[in-house]
This record gives sequence, C-alpha cells and structure tokens, in this order.
Amino acid sequence: MRSIVHSPPWAIVFALAAFACNGGGDEGRTNTNSASSLTTLTAGDTGGDTDASTSGKASDSSPLLDVGEGSATGNNSGDNMTDGCKKVDLLFVIDDSGSMADEQANLANSVPGFINQIKTQLADTEGYNIGVITSDAYIFNDPACIAEGALVTRTGGPDSSNATCTPFASGLRFMTEQDDLDTKFTCAARVGTGGDGNERPMQTLIAALSDAMAAPGACNEGFLRDDALLVVVIITDEEDDHEIDGCLQQPQPGSSGDPPQWFDAVVAAKDGIESNIVVLSLVGPKPPNACPALDKCTGGIDGAEQATRIIEFTEMFTYGFIGQVCAPSYEPFFQEAVSIIESACDDFVPPG
Repeated sequence: MRSIVHSPPWAIVFALAAFACNGGGDEGRTNTNSASSLTTLTAGDTGGDTDASTSGKASDSSPLLDVGEGSATGNNSGDNMTDGCKKVDLLFVIDDSGSMADEQANLANSVPGFINQIKTQLADTEGYNIGVITSDAYIFNDPACIAEGALVTRTGGPDSSNATCTPFASGLRFMTEQDDLDTKFTCAARVGTGGDGNERPMQTLIAALSDAMAAPGACNEGFLRDDALLVVVIITDEEDDHEIDGCLQQPQPGSSGDPPQWFDAVVAAKDGIESNIVVLSLVGPKPPNACPALDKCTGGIDGAEQATRIIEFTEMFTYGFIGQVCAPSYEPFFQEAVSIIESACDDFVPPG
C-alpha cells in the first residue's frame, strides 16, 4: 500500500491556524504497521504548511485520489480493480467523565464541517452512518440501551445537551447525511460530564462493533455495514489503563485487554480487513507537547494525560492518525484527517 501524500487544496486557509495546544501541532510519528506512513505535524509546524521540508509531508500537485474512477489500489492488481468505498460508517467514542466539557463542545463545533468536507471530497460515496458512544455504559440513554457500546440517542447530566436527539432520518439509533447534523450531532456529542471516572473507551468501542449490538432489534442495529469504510474517532483526555485513582485511592481497571487485543477485535469486526478501518485519536500525545498535565484532584482539568496505550493501538492501523485533545480547535485536525479517509476509501477492499 502506497504512502499517503498530504497536499490538500484548503491548506492555505489553515496556514495560520493553531494545529495544537498554544499553536503547536501533533507530535511527529510514523506508522510502523505497514509500508504506508502517516506523519503528523511536529510541535512547531502549522496545520496548513505543505512544504515537505517543514511539515514532514511530501508535496504533490496532482489530486490525492481518483475515487470512483477504477484506480488500482495497493491491495489489488491486474483485472481486480476497485473504485473506492461507497459507504462510510463514522463512530465517535467520546469520554463523558468530569473533565471533558470543553472537549465535547470543541468536537460538536468541528464535526459537522468535517463531515461536509468528507461528503465533498468523496462525492461518489453514497451513504453515511454516524453514531456516538461514550467511554462507559451511558446511564442517560433510554433504559433498554444503558450498556457499553450502545449508541447515544438522548443525553443528561452536567454539561450535556440534556435532550432527546432522536428521531434520526434512519429510523434507528444513528444519524445519516439526511439529518441536520448541526442540530442532531451537536445534541448527541454533548454527552456531558456525569459519566464514570473509570474510562474504558476501547472496551466500549469493541462492544459497539460486536455481533450482539448489531443484531436485529439491538441497540446498534444497522449501523455497522460490511461494505462500508469504518472511521473511528476517539476523544479522551485520559489514558485507558489499569491504575489506582489518585484522589479516591480506588481501582480504575480501564478496558479489558491490551492494544494488540483491541486491534484484533476491531479488525475482526471488519472481516479481518485492517485497511478498511481509519482510526483518528484526539488524546494526550507523546511529549513534547503543549498540553498541561491533567490533575482532577486539584481542579486542574484543562490538560491531558498521555494516552500511551491508545496511541499504540492507533499506530497499529495503516490509516491511524493522532491529534492533541487540548487543541483550541479540532478543525485543523479534521481537515488533515479528510485526506487520510480519502486514501483509505481509495484503497477499500470489498468484503468477500
């Protein structure tokens, strides 16, 4: 599979944008899972710089992809051609613990434009499913779906939209391009800060993609489609690990398993085709970064804990991308992510 080239046409617009906390960018990293490499911006770069000498990305004046025009991918050759993905399933895994109010507002403000950009760039793609889950069994959902991995349809508690977000155009528990996402996504994404302080986003992600959740009549019926590109967006300011709560001295076991097991479970949900998955993680990145340390015990909730295990999980994917959760705006991150989704769509391998 070829390396991904970032030279988006909107780069100049974001040349002056702060790509991460206090004007910094995503930490540099290289995906070591395959020949493809995704390089994020270093702390001193701006989100719109397309000069390979300063941004770490090669430049290319030609269009990134020719989705829908029968281009061969890295997984196909000869007569076995693909014209790209035709459907996209977007799943947002949102930490609903006590320190996430600002991040949820940032996400809600950024995502409708992000989805519109995907729709513009993937003009031949014909169907979008959009769902939200939390980092625990969300207690404000309707009673039948207070379970890990259940899609959110109504919210409650502090800092939430405190509303019923349905009905959705799908008639089920997820949104589509037919919904008014400025209203519907903003409602669902503001899950609030009344959730469990024992964050387990990876466990809820795996549950959301399980056969049990997808069964007829189950909470996530119809969301995950075999013939769709899966895009997972994880947003949390804490690590998903096993620790003792520093304030209450209580166990915080986090998600079951470790990054390799999480990776295997998510890939299995997509028929074992790893390249049909994009993982976008807005987390506490590796140093150096401008994110202050998170200290809930003293009320310092504006920073982020380094999410080493979630980063490890993300970097296992060919199409994995990491941003800083404490960035003042997520729009530059999502603008970068669009080109990654385009490449994954171009390389989509139909199941079977």
